[in-house]
Amino acid sequence: LVAHLVGAEALVLLTDIAGVLTADPRLDDSASLIEEIMVVDQELEALAGGAGTVRGSGGMATKLAAARIAAWSGVRTVIAAADRPGVVADALADVAGTGTVVRPRSEVLPARKLWIAFAVASAGTVVVDAGARRALESAGRSLLAAGVVDTKGRFAAGEAVEVADTDGVVFAKGIAAMDVDALRAVRGVRTGDLPEGLPHEVVHRDDLVVLPA
Repeated sequence: LVAHLVGAEALVLLTDIAGVLTADPRLDDSASLIEEIMVVDQELEALAGGAGTVRGSGGMATKLAAARIAAWSGVRTVIAAADRPGVVADALADVAGTGTVVRPRSEVLPARKLWIAFAVASAGTVVVDAGARRALESAGRSLLAAGVVDTKGRFAAGEAVEVADTDGVVFAKGIAAMDVDALRAVRGVRTGDLPEGLPHEVVHRDDLVVLPA
């Protein structure tokens, strides 16, 4: 997020190994460097799971999480070994083989949506049906009460909530336009039948971010 705020072109994260590897080198002698990552997905996050080393500033999973945020900000990330000669200069110059390069996304989130997605903690979860998920992911719609099937946690209007499907998969995050008690009372209710005074949207599309798989 800081890289985005200062308009940085690259984020360089230094560690005690060459970059993101195909396996744990302590357990697998054939582990090799992944030189380029286009998308930080769940498979990569699982590969990088585990605690960091004494010399590393956080584990590789933490570095990939930072790279993921940077990618959504339009910033290239290089994860490389701190003891590599000229590592920072080479990383900034995008020299091949410097480490693992995580490429920025072509679609960059505005600052407010970056804040919603990555900076603010969620106070609860709104569970939606399959139709609502399609509307949010494919059509960029606001979340309406008609698509809500359940809620979890306690949240007030203006607080951040996760949006999950009925299988428990969190696929979006946003700012709730109504509190949990009001939402529970109108879940499944069509917009035209909502009580007077309630907002038409549970989460307005301007306050909602669909998260990558």
